[in-house]
Amino acid sequence: MKRHSLWLVCLLLAWFVSSVHAQEPTHAVTDDEVNRVARELYCPICENTPLDVCETQACEDWRQLIRQKLAAGETPEQIVEYFAARYGERARALPTTRGFSKWVWVAPVVLGIGGLLYMVYLLRRWLARGAVAAPEVPTVPPPLPDDVEVDEYVQRLEQQVRDS
Repeated sequence: MKRHSLWLVCLLLAWFVSSVHAQEPTHAVTDDEVNRVARELYCPICENTPLDVCETQACEDWRQLIRQKLAAGETPEQIVEYFAARYGERARALPTTRGFSKWVWVAPVVLGIGGLLYMVYLLRRWLARGAVAAPEVPTVPPPLPDDVEVDEYVQRLEQQVRDS
């Protein structure tokens, strides 16, 4: 009987020690931790207002829910996913980079590079066309008219000036 009681005491002691270790230590969630998550979400009432600065009661409720979820051990990504799944993608402050939303990030870069390449193409084409179409500068001056032709011209001009 002594042996059974010793085993029973050891078993109860092991169960007590394991149950103490199984409990997670709870830490108080700070306002900074809550605001880090709240910055990634928008207010459900006010348009384009981050959750961390909005003063409505709904935002206060959401921040309390974030505090509870952080205390329960959820990661900030899980919390943002929860709000996006429950209230839609407009609850996110930043669009996701998957699906159609990835074009919000990719399109400006692609269009910018494409526009830059097109401008280089046009500039090269313009410079090439300008070099071919440039008129040649004569190296020999044109021959001067005969003195007789010049004299006749001057006489006609003088006559027109007198007549007018």
